[in-house]
Amino acid sequence: MIDKLMKRFALSREGAKGLVQATAACTVADLVLMLPVGLLYLLVSNFLNSEQPNYELYAIGIVAALVLIWLSEFWKYNATYFSTYQESGACRIRLAEKLRRLPLSFFGKKDLSDLTNTIMGDVQVTEQMFSHYVPQFYGSVISTCLVAVSLLFYDWQMALAALWVLPVALVIVGFSKKAQNYFTLRQTAASLAVAEGVQECLETIRDLKSCKAEQEYLDGLNKKIDALEVRHIKSELGSAMFVAPAQMILKLGIASVALVGSMRLMSGELSLVTFFLFLLVVSRIYEPMNFSLQNLAAMNSLQINIDRMNEINESPSQSGETAFSPKDYDITFDHVGFAYNSGETVLKDVSFTAKQGEVTALIGPSGGGKSTAAKLAARFWDIDRGRITVGGVDVGKVDPERLLTAYSIVFQDVTLFNNTVMENIRIGRKDATDAEAMQAAKEAMCDEFISKLPQGYQTMIGENGSTLSGGERQRISIARALLKDAPIILLDEATASLDAENETEIQQAISRLVEKKTVLIIAHRMRTVENANKIVVLSGGTVAEMGTPEELMKKNGAFARMVKLQTESQNWSLG
Repeated sequence: MIDKLMKRFALSREGAKGLVQATAACTVADLVLMLPVGLLYLLVSNFLNSEQPNYELYAIGIVAALVLIWLSEFWKYNATYFSTYQESGACRIRLAEKLRRLPLSFFGKKDLSDLTNTIMGDVQVTEQMFSHYVPQFYGSVISTCLVAVSLLFYDWQMALAALWVLPVALVIVGFSKKAQNYFTLRQTAASLAVAEGVQECLETIRDLKSCKAEQEYLDGLNKKIDALEVRHIKSELGSAMFVAPAQMILKLGIASVALVGSMRLMSGELSLVTFFLFLLVVSRIYEPMNFSLQNLAAMNSLQINIDRMNEINESPSQSGETAFSPKDYDITFDHVGFAYNSGETVLKDVSFTAKQGEVTALIGPSGGGKSTAAKLAARFWDIDRGRITVGGVDVGKVDPERLLTAYSIVFQDVTLFNNTVMENIRIGRKDATDAEAMQAAKEAMCDEFISKLPQGYQTMIGENGSTLSGGERQRISIARALLKDAPIILLDEATASLDAENETEIQQAISRLVEKKTVLIIAHRMRTVENANKIVVLSGGTVAEMGTPEELMKKNGAFARMVKLQTESQNWSLG
């Protein structure tokens, strides 16, 4: 049962056990609330039978009932709320850990707003469900079934008069599942549209202002917000269309008990005490189910959120052996083919070797596959054909996290964190001392601008380094890679945001650190790769030509044309 609950509700084993405990607590709490009904029945029986009630016994019974009600409610509160909140936190961590193990191909199919909404929004919905709805619903069903069985043994005719409304009401609400899913899917889509719109607005606010397009964009965003409001209203109305009639049918149970009981009482088939008992029971037995019908309506749409979470949980992770002992750090592409999506080939039959102790430059036109090749070397994606090896070891068979310990990577799009300069550099190697981090910063030409910051290395730099310029952010990223000091260095347009003077100085700093290392560099500017040991020209997903800069210039091919074009563009002027 635990395994089924884990699958059905995307729970951990502890979460599934917590759900069972919460359901048991809700069942007990509902049953204990019947104790006052029992005491009242016994008291009325005494009066109707002209017996003297034992008031002390009733007083003890009332106190005992109150104590049991308090204890059961306390257990219910702890079992439903505290355990649910613990599971909610564990669920977010579990999803985040799963995302950490997924290949980048998964993220290519999802946008940030969608994933954020799953981790925060969908988990919040399930948290609400498991703390307020799910255990209460199952608890009320179980407790009602237990009371129903007791009533059937006591007087089956009166029991049927009291209970026939329950399955009818449940069936009505149960049939609303398809409609609920319809409304929930569209509400989720509208919610994602708003989240994406807000995020896009914040990310592009400078461009919107510079183009005087912010009002037009906000008008569109307002329409999305209005659409979400309409979806919420329609969703609530969709639930009410089924829940309200079902709750009205429950009220008919009281009428049917009164009608059947009166007829049997007049015919002498039913005692007044029994008639009174059933009137008391029906005044209480419908209360848990009345709320449960609302719970069931809410639970009908829960599957949408669970499916979104399971999509992450069930996505195949990248895995491999944790042992990684290459004979050297040569990177070899052996007839590699790759496509992000079927029918869209990015690389086809690419073969080259980036040797340890050399700088290998990947150049070529945009879209030729340069960045893709570098990321495949670090197993950010798994290739479709061929083989990529590091020191003879197939990277596709190595655990991605273990493999990346051998890489220092600087991307063109720098990612920094809302932390101090020191901690942003220390991400390269968490156990590095302040002195080591500062030395890496000096080698990456960061020390000069860092010394001008208000708190120097302890200055908070804002979200993604928002207080720094593009060149400063790039240099911190380079310092981070230098601090890691890994045997393989991938530089994807690492100096694109730097001026010519800083670019020359950083290249000199990098050149001092690449000794005995494998360096794979991607660049558009030819002066960046003029000292490379080997140049691989990628065009249309294939290797157009390969060799040293001198050899390729003599061939007068693609590389020579690129050098010529860039030389001409540098001499171009407005005059």
